[in-house]
Amino acid sequence: MTGIRKIVLHSLQGYRPELERLVTQWMQEWVGYVGVVGVDAARIEEVIDELCVGDGSNPYFMLTASHGADESLQDAVFLAEQLSGELAGDVHVVEL
Repeated sequence: MTGIRKIVLHSLQGYRPELERLVTQWMQEWVGYVGVVGVDAARIEEVIDELCVGDGSNPYFMLTASHGADESLQDAVFLAEQLSGELAGDVHVVEL
């Protein structure tokens, strides 16, 4: 996924332990935005934020957003597409 700056995580089943591995990979690849939509979106966003902060000694800045139950995958992708500047570019959808 190298070069991808924006991700929309489509949660199909809610939080899963594999999320930690994914977020670690995204930080190594300099992902700058993750929007979460679907099951347990708010909790997943909180977990991503916690992983980025870590113990606080070397936090990683990643813009995150969670989308409510009334918002669709298309809504989340549309929002991500609107980001510009350092976050300009394509949106990659990841299902978990």
